[in-house]
Amino acid sequence: MNSQVEEHDIEGDGPDRLVTLGRISGIHGVQGWLKIFSDTRPRENILKYSPWYLQRNQRWEKWIPVTGRRQGKLVLAKLQGCNDREAARELMDAEIAVQRAQLPKAKDEFYWADLEGLQVITQQGVELGKVSHLFETGANDVLVVRGDRERLIPWIWKQVILDVDLEQGRMIVDWDPEF
Repeated sequence: MNSQVEEHDIEGDGPDRLVTLGRISGIHGVQGWLKIFSDTRPRENILKYSPWYLQRNQRWEKWIPVTGRRQGKLVLAKLQGCNDREAARELMDAEIAVQRAQLPKAKDEFYWADLEGLQVITQQGVELGKVSHLFETGANDVLVVRGDRERLIPWIWKQVILDVDLEQGRMIVDWDPEF
């Protein structure tokens, strides 16, 4: 479809690993514009990253965003080589990811993708399991920890979540193992 597309098979834990930031949720117009569902805050921040990696047919393809804008609640993007409605339709529902190294570093803040897979240990040394994933609630984010059973632990920094050591792959929590 597009001679600009390069296929990639990038996995692992290093700076090349991919972090999903959104997905293509629709098409807009006849010139290949795409509607983007973005997990970034604010949602148009997804447009700051290039290249994007789109997952199609169990493969990651490298695409270059050439322009984009927020339009009401939508984010619209135009990708290099996607020039008509049919080309855009072929990209529908593709996940959008960037390489981990593209994301800015933040002090005392963590990307969800960095927390997934961490071993969760109470301050008394009891292993609760590993972070499976996170989700948002109105009050705070919640860790889903899977071990001998599934636990939902609120992300409350320095009250419940005492320490995160990405290099050691662990998180220390103030949490009752019976809860």
